[in-house]
Amino acid sequence: MTDLALEHPIEGDITVPGAPDDESDELSTLDEPVVITVKRDLKAVGIKFFHVLWPKQSKTLLREWDLWGPLILCILLGMMLQGSSADDNSDGGPQFAEVFVIVTGGAIIVTLNSQLLGGTISFFQSVCVLGYCVLPLNVALIVCRLVLLAPEQTTALFVIRFAIVFVGFVWSTFASMAFLADSQPINRKALAVYPICLFYFIIGWMILSHTHS
Repeated sequence: MTDLALEHPIEGDITVPGAPDDESDELSTLDEPVVITVKRDLKAVGIKFFHVLWPKQSKTLLREWDLWGPLILCILLGMMLQGSSADDNSDGGPQFAEVFVIVTGGAIIVTLNSQLLGGTISFFQSVCVLGYCVLPLNVALIVCRLVLLAPEQTTALFVIRFAIVFVGFVWSTFASMAFLADSQPINRKALAVYPICLFYFIIGWMILSHTHS
């Protein structure tokens, strides 16, 4: 039996996803240079951004969740909204705070709604998915700010901005549902989609209403 096993070794990875291979590997991450750790984390964030831009049913954001991406996107969203107020004397503080309040509150509502419907998702997984999937709306905000550079703001430009934000809203909603699909009961997915749509609708409305010259 031993000779047969040696002649035909087992192939494939049978380790638990997300768990360290052994104790030495876990300890080695504590001794590695900070630069290597930062590069690895940035690479992981970049991969998640790619998954959002090219959404498909995957458990990547749920299994390997982190809060770096949502934090970066929320800061960028808040900073871009901060300078978009019509009142020049306003520092945009409320808009910056609103972004974090909406993301945190939205994650709590989505998590509670999912668990009440029988889903299997934690609060931090919800924050990770909702935060990363704000990326299309961030891109929409950047494009809208470029549109506002036009010398004259007409109805046609508003329609263009509305279409851009709408595409970002649909993209964000579709991407989030692609990641959360397996965590929701099959016969209750429609009820799980509603708070997610409302979450991104509020962010989209903030972008459309605050991006004026």
